[in-house]
Amino acid sequence: MKRIPDDVIRRLPLYLRKLDGLYAKGEKRVSSGELCRQLRMEPSQLRRDLAWFGDFPQQAFAYDIDGLRREIGKILGTHEEFSAILVGPGKIGSALIEHFSFIVDGYEVLGAFDVSPERIGTEIAGVPVYDIAGLGDFVREHKVDIAILTVPRGPAQKLADVLVESGIRAIWNFTNEELDVGAADVLVENVHFSDSLLHLNYYLAQRNGETD
Repeated sequence: MKRIPDDVIRRLPLYLRKLDGLYAKGEKRVSSGELCRQLRMEPSQLRRDLAWFGDFPQQAFAYDIDGLRREIGKILGTHEEFSAILVGPGKIGSALIEHFSFIVDGYEVLGAFDVSPERIGTEIAGVPVYDIAGLGDFVREHKVDIAILTVPRGPAQKLADVLVESGIRAIWNFTNEELDVGAADVLVENVHFSDSLLHLNYYLAQRNGETD
């Protein structure tokens, strides 16, 4: 099986989000040129990226929006119905449960886990909150695919160890701690909010330098 470059995979959600937006507006077809103009990239980039996954036919140099969004969704696995849990439903974790479209992206959130007696036994947007003491047993029993980790940095590694030992397949890590999952075949996606802000800082600094 050919290995797809990670940069290509990371651009696919950009294409899907834009296509979903066009579809929601009632648009039926879009040319690669117009799609890439809205994405601020060259049409050749889109064609190269899609070529990794086979032929995506065009009619009159335009893509069928619904057809293309469905195909990219399949590539990204949005039809797979993976299971997820959230560990640490504080402000960030609760906001994710309440506002993130997990179902649309192919995930069912089975539960959240906390140490707070006030939260245990309650629900967040219909998601039950369990005692974190039962985290490992829950992951094993339900064969959970992904854990969303939104705890403080201190307990992050210890909880990651519990998750890995319990058979978790992937961790979406919001803790700002680089996790060590050892030799386990566990996927880790780190989300560093500061990286995005520093990316913005760079361009602001460049503009300041141009005007000095």
